[in-house]
Amino acid sequence: MRVSKFLSLGVITVFTAFGVLAQSPAPTSSAAPIIVSPAAGSALAASPVTTPHTSPELDFTVEINLLQELKTKNEETLKKQQAALEALDQLQKDADQIRIFTKRG
Repeated sequence: MRVSKFLSLGVITVFTAFGVLAQSPAPTSSAAPIIVSPAAGSALAASPVTTPHTSPELDFTVEINLLQELKTKNEETLKKQQAALEALDQLQKDADQIRIFTKRG
């Protein structure tokens, strides 16, 4: 009992020590503050970001095609799931028949 208490206290102490060491030290008051400002003639700050303009009709046709592809994939998935459900139903019916016949026998 004493060993487990000592071990757990030691583990807690080690984690606490690592936590204290991991913290960053507080800045000293003698250090001058560092002020960072953007350059006066910076081209990156002045130029706006432009995006290429595409026609809305093209966007709609692409989105419609994508939706149609998703619809066909969903229909295929639903067909596979329906077939799996039918197979499981058949297995359930077969298992019920086997239970009935084993009770009679």
